[in-house]
Amino acid sequence: MKTNTKVSIIGSGIGGITTAIFMAQSGYTVDVYEKNSHPGGRCGQQVREGHRFDLGATIYFLPSVYEQVFTKMGLNIDECFEFLPINTLYRIYYDDGTTFDFTDDHTRLAEQMEQREPGSFKRALTYTRHGYHFLKVGLGKLLDRNFFNPFQFITIRNLIQILRIKGHLKHAQYIKRFFKHPHHRMAFTFQNIYVGQSPYQASALFSMLPAAEITEGSLFPKGGMHAIVEKMIAVAEDLGVQFHYNHPVGEIKTEKSKTTGLILADGQVIQSDIVVANADLPYVYRELLPSSLKASWINRHQFTCSALVFHWGLDKAYTELSHHNVFLVDDFKGALDAIFKQGTLGQQPCFYIHAPRKTDPEAAPEGQDTISVVIPVPNLKTGRDLDWQSIKESAREAVFTRLAKAGLSDVKDHIKFEICHLPEDWESRVNVTKGATFGSLSHKIFQMGYFRPHNRHPQYKNLYFVGGSTHPGNGIPLILLSGKLTAERIVHDQINRSKP
Repeated sequence: MKTNTKVSIIGSGIGGITTAIFMAQSGYTVDVYEKNSHPGGRCGQQVREGHRFDLGATIYFLPSVYEQVFTKMGLNIDECFEFLPINTLYRIYYDDGTTFDFTDDHTRLAEQMEQREPGSFKRALTYTRHGYHFLKVGLGKLLDRNFFNPFQFITIRNLIQILRIKGHLKHAQYIKRFFKHPHHRMAFTFQNIYVGQSPYQASALFSMLPAAEITEGSLFPKGGMHAIVEKMIAVAEDLGVQFHYNHPVGEIKTEKSKTTGLILADGQVIQSDIVVANADLPYVYRELLPSSLKASWINRHQFTCSALVFHWGLDKAYTELSHHNVFLVDDFKGALDAIFKQGTLGQQPCFYIHAPRKTDPEAAPEGQDTISVVIPVPNLKTGRDLDWQSIKESAREAVFTRLAKAGLSDVKDHIKFEICHLPEDWESRVNVTKGATFGSLSHKIFQMGYFRPHNRHPQYKNLYFVGGSTHPGNGIPLILLSGKLTAERIVHDQINRSKP
């Protein structure tokens, strides 16, 4: 049913688009204001000379959550996208020259694991079963719901659940219960980087990440992850949502206990009944709202790491690479401690390579290749004194050295062009605080559930938040849920306010 209520959304990332769709379906008039010339935020895309790069997310993780949210929108996800199967979820390269194909094919997984550590595959199945259970409990009890007061979250039952899903243990401690071989321990914990954390600091709850991959498998949408953005934009526009690109917001207008709209960077005033901020939440509090103790409190939170990214257009195809490739080092703890504790980057960094042409040939011109190298690095707070240009050059050479060790010695000679993103680029391009690419607020146990910044402002009752730094958390699947939950909360509040 159409209403006269006007909703203004700041930012056209996945969270903003998701909220826009649900609000439009509920009859609201929705306008989205985006600072850049294109949508997607950290799920953007760039095409150059026929090479297609996903600028942020590259892994279609947790297909069940995508399906859930798309179904809630009234869409059949399999009709929206052409999914390409990925049989090897990713190939892991170790320092000793060996590789390990992390796969949902149990026969292949067992053969590889048993060679390194007899009996380990059976324990991997137990680890996976428990981790997937943690995911289901986490989604049901902590993530896929709105908390309207602390007593809905802080209950004896929930505290028991947190203990049961190992919220009190470090992931690196927990993995020792299952594997002795260091390669297995690395293979089943490095996924913490997906949410910008180290397994030596993060909760064992995040064993749900590798467990979900093995249980649900992996796909890749033809056209890249940005195809998801393009489809959702089309759905939103069909519902009447208006997208205003190159329209950065300079201020959220406030008075007493509400917001009255937006002031754009060019001075234009937008009157709104409801404002939803999809911009990075710490940035919103710091730059778009009046100064407050809340902004200072958020700034003291723990932030995720950042990422140094090289996008290379290559004039040669490298068939040796898998779609997803992970390069780990023997001193795994040392490499991660350098980032998360010492605020620097070690001489031998771990890194990830996305080579989508392996699955989707249209990602590169025929006979050529498109690869992105993602190196976890400190954020601009932890690494505040770093010389980033020097870090960039040393990291680049470390990648070439490691690739040569893996038999790919000529990559450097076949680079047609390079696009590089440093932490400061993430901060300037998508306003992500401290360049903390993955969120930006971390997922430590007291920054989750009710303890995470809420999706409604405590003072301005018609100002809402959506995205990785609000409830339920970061990563595209949780941001999809964030959009759904924020829309549900808005409708809930509107209904309650209209009651006599």
